[in-house]
Amino acid sequence: MTSSTATRLRRTARSLARWYPNDVESTAELHRSLAFLDSDLRADTVVRAGYVAAVPVAVLALCALLVGLPGLPVAASMPAAAGIGLGATHVIHRLPVAAATLRRTRALGDAPGLVARAALRLRLEATPERAAAFAARTGTGPLARSLGAHAERTRSGPTAGLDAFAAEWRPWFPALERSVALLSAAVEAPPDERDAALDRALETVLDGARTEMAEFAGDVRGPASGIYAFGVLLPLALVGVLPAARAGGVTVPASAFVVLYDVLLPAGLIGAGAWLLLRRPIALAPPRVTAAHPDVPSGPTRALAAGVVGAVCGFAVGSAVAAWAAPVGAVGAGTGAALTVHFRPMAAVRRGVDEAERGLADATAVVGRRVGAGESVESAIGSAATATTGRTSELFESASGVQRRLRVGVYRAFLGEYGALRHLPSRRGRATASLLAVAAEEGRPAGDTLTRLADHLTELRRVEDEARRELAAITGTLSHTAALFGPLVGGATVAMATQMAASGATAAESASLAGSAAPGAATLSPSTLGTAVGVYVLALAAVLTAVATGLDRGLDRTLVGYRIGLALLAATATYLVAFLGASMLF
Repeated sequence: MTSSTATRLRRTARSLARWYPNDVESTAELHRSLAFLDSDLRADTVVRAGYVAAVPVAVLALCALLVGLPGLPVAASMPAAAGIGLGATHVIHRLPVAAATLRRTRALGDAPGLVARAALRLRLEATPERAAAFAARTGTGPLARSLGAHAERTRSGPTAGLDAFAAEWRPWFPALERSVALLSAAVEAPPDERDAALDRALETVLDGARTEMAEFAGDVRGPASGIYAFGVLLPLALVGVLPAARAGGVTVPASAFVVLYDVLLPAGLIGAGAWLLLRRPIALAPPRVTAAHPDVPSGPTRALAAGVVGAVCGFAVGSAVAAWAAPVGAVGAGTGAALTVHFRPMAAVRRGVDEAERGLADATAVVGRRVGAGESVESAIGSAATATTGRTSELFESASGVQRRLRVGVYRAFLGEYGALRHLPSRRGRATASLLAVAAEEGRPAGDTLTRLADHLTELRRVEDEARRELAAITGTLSHTAALFGPLVGGATVAMATQMAASGATAAESASLAGSAAPGAATLSPSTLGTAVGVYVLALAAVLTAVATGLDRGLDRTLVGYRIGLALLAATATYLVAFLGASMLF
């Protein structure tokens, strides 16, 4: 969520809260969530806003039900609208809690890296104050800020705030507390036992991450299968039996079908997907890339132009397939093209970061061996550039060149104004560069520490890969369903229903399509069916792709937006091609 969006939400909440005059009670969880989000909203303001929002939402829902479902009795519409209003209240009350949960999940993904940085600093000097400060300074996000705050408050304490920091995060990641306890114990251990204790501390947090992700992968398979069955297979199967229902004289009101497929089912998928994402224990989030990056074109012009071109092409192709397919093609292709073009440069930067991080372990190992042999860190950086390839080699070569040309130290060569990492949003790369700068001050004794760092980077990468493999079957199924399988089945079933209706297979079906239904209820025509299922297919592509990406990498805006854009393009093309191909066969 961007800062401008968050500001508008806060203003809206305060405006709504003014209309509720009574005192309210808020939960400790809501207080804690708002504090964790660094929000200036008060918990009672959120509660009041939720109560007030129920009224306009219920009124709008009642109007929509009366207009969209004219055959539905008023006695049934009013309780349904009231239920929707109460649902809006619940959503507003739980939204800060959900946002805090997602943010905390992303933060815990940095736990192994934070412990590794603290352990490596302790190898150079068994001083918890410096280790805590170094781990906090070289990290970003809530976890690093929390450690920094605890270290600042207890600077003179024996554990430099490490114990208080671990206790704060214990409810969400118990392995972090055990790991930090081992770090504290390593400070008091004899020098010949300290390295083993530090290794054990890192192994503990890594094992904890593995266990959490393995358990989550096992627990999520059942709910994910439920989403697949009741959100995809069953609705598309029901579309396929509509011709048989017509043949039996059963009429399906168009308004009821549209509300079910284009409102209720997408809302249910969003709710189920959010439920899954909120139960993810740790998100190994990718680097965050924003539009402010120099490699990202400024302004929305390119994305808007791509959206217009995509909409025009989608409308033209859809018109060639069927009259009702034109708006579906325009919306799907236009939105998909705009999202893809907007987020593609950010995704390219993220891929560059990932490529650079994959070679960090090799480069650091080369530096460690050279320093251990008596070579300076400054000189070893150039050797690492020669010994590695790809993006990592370019970074170390750039840092070595900055050192020679500007006569600066290791820190400024990587992280200074003209440093090699100035435009690379890599938390791991910045932490490694900071440790290289410390090693440059320590000299030859830091060689073994840098070699250990290389091993830790390799292990962290291995844990990330294992976590994604645990969820690969689930996320792969959801992604393929969103982009290919769902649109393929939807297009084929719509073609079958349309062809059977056009051929007038039975008198009952012909009467149903001609409009001889109950007064006040419009029957479901082939054009309405195709449009409604098309909208459902596009919603399916967006929602399932977001859920799959969130399970795989966390809800990173850049990655989610880019993958949704690609999924919408694929779903639109697959739906139209499936309808056209099936129409030729039936």
